[in-house]
Amino acid sequence: MNPALKQLSLDLSFAALGRVSSSWDSFAYSSASESCIEVHSPEEEVVIALGSNVGNRVENFNRALSMMRKAGVCIKKHANLYETAPAYVTDQPCFLNSAIRAITKLGPHALLTVLKEIEKGLGRTEGIRYGPRPIDLDILFYGKLKVSSDTLKIPHQNLWERPFVLAPLVDLLGLGADNDTVACWHALSGRNGGIFEAWEKLGGEDLMGREGMKRVFPIGNELWDWSRKTHVMGVLNLTPDSFSDGGRYTSVENAVAQVRLMISEGADMIDIGAQSTRPTASRISTEEELSRLLPVLEAVVQIPEAEGKILSVDTFDAKVASEAVRNGAHVVNDISGGRLDPNMFSTVADLGVPYILMHMRGEPSTMQNDENTTYGDVCKEVANELCLQIKNAESFGIPTWRIITDPGIGFSKTLEQNLELLRDLSAVRQGLAANSVAASHGPILIGPSRKSFLGKICGRPKAEERDPATIAAVTAGVLGGADIVRVHNVKDNLDAVKVCDALSRGTLYRSN
Repeated sequence: MNPALKQLSLDLSFAALGRVSSSWDSFAYSSASESCIEVHSPEEEVVIALGSNVGNRVENFNRALSMMRKAGVCIKKHANLYETAPAYVTDQPCFLNSAIRAITKLGPHALLTVLKEIEKGLGRTEGIRYGPRPIDLDILFYGKLKVSSDTLKIPHQNLWERPFVLAPLVDLLGLGADNDTVACWHALSGRNGGIFEAWEKLGGEDLMGREGMKRVFPIGNELWDWSRKTHVMGVLNLTPDSFSDGGRYTSVENAVAQVRLMISEGADMIDIGAQSTRPTASRISTEEELSRLLPVLEAVVQIPEAEGKILSVDTFDAKVASEAVRNGAHVVNDISGGRLDPNMFSTVADLGVPYILMHMRGEPSTMQNDENTTYGDVCKEVANELCLQIKNAESFGIPTWRIITDPGIGFSKTLEQNLELLRDLSAVRQGLAANSVAASHGPILIGPSRKSFLGKICGRPKAEERDPATIAAVTAGVLGGADIVRVHNVKDNLDAVKVCDALSRGTLYRSN
C-alpha cells in the first residue's frame, strides 16, 4: 500500500472531527407514502452505489451511468473502483464496487423505480439474496431525507457495516462538508468524525490489499492494481526537436528498437509522443502529428514484446488521441489537462480509456513566462487547478476511476517550484482531497526525467547527462507518494524505484 494514502486517510478522519453537526433537526422524513416526502428544492443531491460481479463489470457500470443520465440523473462525482470479495454468499465471483454523487428532480421512490428498470435492462433477475448480479444499484442518500417505507430505506440500512460501500462513499467527499446536505450525511453516521470516522472504524486504508479489497484501474480489458508497486513509463519521442532525444526515433525501425529496449529493461508502460512539448515549442498540425505517430504505433502494437504492456499517446489534440486509441493505444496522456483542445474531454469520454490529466498553464510556447510561473503556494494551487479540470472532465463523462493526475513538473514551474512539488508531493495529494477524495486516492504520475531544472542544479547543459539527477528526483517523488514515473532511462530508474518500493511499500522484486 502506498504509505502516502495511509497518512491521507488519517488526515481525513481528523479533519472531520468537530466539523460534523449531530443535530437531527436538519433532516426531513418520509414514510411509506411518496406524498409525505418533504422536498425543499426542485433538485436533490443523491448518492448511488454500484456493484457488479457478472459479465464485463466495468461495461455494466458504463451502461448503467449512461442510462441514469438519460433518465434525468446528472452525475457530478465518481468514486474509484474497488474489487472486493463477495460478502454473505461467498461462493461467487468478486464484485466491482463504486458510487456516484448526482443531482436529480426525481423523488426518492421515482428514482428507485428508475434504478430498478436499469437493473432489469442490464439483465438482472430475481435470484439469491446477495447472490451474483450484473448490476446492483442502491440509493445511499437522498438529499437531507430519511426514508422508511416497505420498498425503500434511506440511508441504506447496511451502509455502516459494509467496507465495500463506505470506501466509495468516502471518495465522493472532500475534506470539509461542502454543503449542508453533505453535513447531514456525515451526521447520519452517528460519529463526531462523520463518514470518515465510520470508515476508519471498519479499518480504513489498512483494508486496501487485505480483506479481499483493492482499488483497481480499468485499462483495456484488465483491472490494473496500481498500488502493488511503482510503475515505470518509458518515453518515446518521435519529434525532430525534443529537448532530450529529438531526431533519434523518427524512423519506424529506430522507434521500434527503442521500445523493445525499454521493455527489455523493465518498462511497464510506453508513452509515445509526436508533438514536442519543450519550452517555446510551436504546435504542429493534426495531420503532421498523425503522420509521425501512426506508423510507429501500428508497428509497436504488432511486436510480441508489447503484449501485456500499456501504451499511451502523449498528445493534447483530441483527433490525434482518437486515432491513436483506434490504432492500439490504451491511455491518453494530455499535458494540457484538457485546456488546449475543447473537444478533448468529450473525446476521451467517448473513447472510454484512462486519461492522464497534467497540470500546465498556458501552452508550451508560453508556459514559462512570468505570469504562468507565479504562485503563492505552488502545491496548493497546482492541486486546486487540477481539481477544477477533474471536475470539468467528470462533467463530460470521464469518471475519476479513469483519471491519473500529474502535477506537471517542468511545465509552467520555476526551478524552485519543481523542487517544492517533489519535496512535498503529499501536499498535492492533500490538496486534491480538499475537493475530491477520489482524486487523492487515484494514481499520481511524475515526469522529472532530464528536465532543465536538473541541468541547472547539476551544471549539466546536455539532457542526456542528467540521468543521475533524474534518479535522485524520481527517488524523492516515489518516496513522496508517486505511483508512476515517466523516464527516458528505464533501466537505472527502475533500480531506484525498486529500492524505494522496498523501503516504502514493503515490495521486494526478485531477479529471475
